[in-house]
Amino acid sequence: MPVRVLIVDDSPVIRAIMKSVLRQDPEIEVIGEAGDPYEAREAIKRLNPDVITLDVEMPRMSGVEFLKKIMQLRPMPVVMVSSLTAAGSEKAIDALAIGAVDCIGKPVGGDTPNPFLELPAILKNAARASANVQYTEQKTVRREAYNPADKVVFIGASTGGVDALFRILRSFPASCPPTLIVQHMPSGFTASFASRLNHHCAPTVREATHGTVLRPGHVYIAPGGDRHLEVSGKHEPTCLLVDGPPVSGHSPSVDRLFMTASALGPRAVGVLLTGMGRDGADGLKAIRDRGGYTIAQSEATCVVYGMPRVAAEIGAVNIQLPLNMIAAETLKAAGEWITA
Repeated sequence: MPVRVLIVDDSPVIRAIMKSVLRQDPEIEVIGEAGDPYEAREAIKRLNPDVITLDVEMPRMSGVEFLKKIMQLRPMPVVMVSSLTAAGSEKAIDALAIGAVDCIGKPVGGDTPNPFLELPAILKNAARASANVQYTEQKTVRREAYNPADKVVFIGASTGGVDALFRILRSFPASCPPTLIVQHMPSGFTASFASRLNHHCAPTVREATHGTVLRPGHVYIAPGGDRHLEVSGKHEPTCLLVDGPPVSGHSPSVDRLFMTASALGPRAVGVLLTGMGRDGADGLKAIRDRGGYTIAQSEATCVVYGMPRVAAEIGAVNIQLPLNMIAAETLKAAGEWITA
């Protein structure tokens, strides 16, 4: 059965472009469209789509406000469509934190590739995602002084990872281990994501920059785009941003980061979160094979149990845990709490 899609956008031009792209995929059926959330509400009731695309900026009610109502009253997979402006990307990150499965940027014209060419794959992945994941409360992390003990944390995530990362990093202390993250996200969105995390979390969170020496209390987010985030150097680990083709279908790639992290041996702690496909599974195994400690998110708390599942199947995982226990386990593996 094809994935049944409802398009919600106030621009007839954007709706037409999206329909043109989606109708080229026989596994997708565009069953309707709506110009604002009120039309969309009636269309959802009438058509019962498998997944909807939702514009961030619309008249009468914003896409983010409408998403909140969807998540409260009728949870379902939603892919946000946003301009690549700073304001647009910030609202898209808000939507992902609320429960949107994924986000995509709007075409900007010129010689820039049309991001909508990726929309069929995004929607098919979203349709397989769980919109009803229930989390228990995050385990309370003690607030004594924390010593990161010369360890480095590496985290990979994809579909559903924005909310998962918020939950984990909000439990990290200001003196957390240096932490590098690859979250699959369109170019232009990661700066807003890092800014939001920095505002809500105790550590300093920034987009990674080439040549930055890793420091405790800092979290480095791989910039979206066509470069990979790597770590180099055993004695003074450093961020590298490296050009190259996609790895495991992605750029930046979790596998690329984890493979370089494995050179740190027992100093590396790898964490693989919710996501479609297998990016990160082989890299996580490399970390474990070289003496590092590896953690994967449990199936029950994943929006998509893809990447952690493959990692578990190939023997890459020391321990699988529900999301609410991952922060405490990561900090335990990467250092120690010191009672005053």
